[in-house]
Amino acid sequence: QVQLEESGGGLVQPGGSLRLSCAASGRTFSGSFMGWFRQTPGKEREFVAAISWSGDIPYYADSVKGRFFISRDNAKNTVYLQMNSLKSEDTAVYYCAAATRSYVISLDRRQYGYWGQGTQVTVSS
Repeated sequence: QVQLEESGGGLVQPGGSLRLSCAASGRTFSGSFMGWFRQTPGKEREFVAAISWSGDIPYYADSVKGRFFISRDNAKNTVYLQMNSLKSEDTAVYYCAAATRSYVISLDRRQYGYWGQGTQVTVSS
């Protein structure tokens, strides 16, 4: 059974930082893009960041570029999202995901077939 489990969410003040982790189990995703998405009530789940299977090419949404940094450790089957300079508009449930197909650039949520349960990030003073 494939599982993705996020951790590291919580409440943080504007300007603060959080680091999200996502540990995969049940299979290895070393050949797949891994991504982070976020969702707020009433809105569609949106792309935040993704990283190539080798971990050397990251992609970011314009809204988080320069503030968020994605990385992965294939030996641990884990992907991370370092979030700095957090803003109130970053408040959302953050989801980790693994792309369905290996060795395919995957930046659209429809390309992701494996999802975690989500972790809440709240940015508020």
